[in-house]
Amino acid sequence: MVAVQAPKNNTSAIEIFARLIKADQSGLSRELARYILTLGFEEKDQKRMRELAERNQDGRPTSEEREELENYVKAGHLLALLHSKARGSLRAVKLS
Repeated sequence: MVAVQAPKNNTSAIEIFARLIKADQSGLSRELARYILTLGFEEKDQKRMRELAERNQDGRPTSEEREELENYVKAGHLLALLHSKARGSLRAVKLS
């Protein structure tokens, strides 16, 4: 007898957020798009991400550090989605 597993739900929080903001569509005002493109991690956060990544590569992160790194990764993905939507919106304004 073969066990049948229910299909896994592979919908990540990032994929849900991308659909929520309609990342594949333009539509932001020029001002908002430009503002979004100014958003980024401060030096303090960049330094912490490097530290966490090094500890992770060495195979010695604590569970709290692993969770912190995952949170930075998720935040980075969200920021990338917002930047992508902003760039698309600015391109659409230039084409119209």
